Amino acid sequence: MKAGRRRLLTQLAQLAGLACAGTSLGEAWAAGVDQPASSLDKILARGSLRVGIYQDMPPFHVRGRGIDVDLAQALAQALGLKLELMPFNADESMNDDLRNMVWKGHYLGYGPADVLMHVPVDRPLMDATPQALIFAPYYREHIVLARNKARLPQLEQLAQLGRETVAVPGQTLAGWLMLGADGGAYQGQLNTHWKDGAECAQALLRGEFAAAVGLASELESVLRGRADFAIEALPLARAPRDGWATGLAVKKDAVGLAQALQAALNTLTSRGELKRIFEAHNVSWQKA
Repeated sequence: MKAGRRRLLTQLAQLAGLACAGTSLGEAWAAGVDQPASSLDKILARGSLRVGIYQDMPPFHVRGRGIDVDLAQALAQALGLKLELMPFNADESMNDDLRNMVWKGHYLGYGPADVLMHVPVDRPLMDATPQALIFAPYYREHIVLARNKARLPQLEQLAQLGRETVAVPGQTLAGWLMLGADGGAYQGQLNTHWKDGAECAQALLRGEFAAAVGLASELESVLRGRADFAIEALPLARAPRDGWATGLAVKKDAVGLAQALQAALNTLTSRGELKRIFEAHNVSWQKA
């Protein structure tokens, strides 16, 4: 039964015409990095898919719930496996996370997982971590600004903030962008004592601020659908207009597993199930 399921997964992967951003899984296969069965044998024998997932990352994972939890469950189910979540705290860098959760394991004995979620599908990161295969982008993230329409009827440029204060998580890209905006002109108007954009959005909802800046997924999960708030692109030239894609990562030689996961993701996307997962958490799905 397991051998038959393995053959089915392999066929699905081959029929899907798979490629990851910047790196072709087909090319990795042709290079003989791995045989299709070898990356799946142990997982199929175990009967569960071990998925690395970031701790406390709303709306993707908070206390066992979130977008990445639901997506991980859907991927495991598509492969005929049970889901085994491996929550972990982010380290100093993405390279550290890939080492700890993908190709080596933490020195304290935790990990690695079979697959890590929410990895930037980024060429420099791929080049810096040849031990990992990064693929299957499933969401495109952006930096956005949310505003109370009554207090800020329009905001085409940050100068229109006037004297209003803005909530923004300080130790994030959103925080750094706002701190440096227009030569630091708004530093005195920023409240940066927030862990993430979801907390900022909650403060905005309570009326503590006129605006909040953070990730689109964070702000939308709290404010999307409310007529009294607007969520818009951050009006700052330095902000990455196209955002960035997030996807999956497996060990470099686990090409068979990567192909099976990509095939499963392709099916979830084509059936509209991926979009429904995001909608269930009040986030508009942005195709990567």
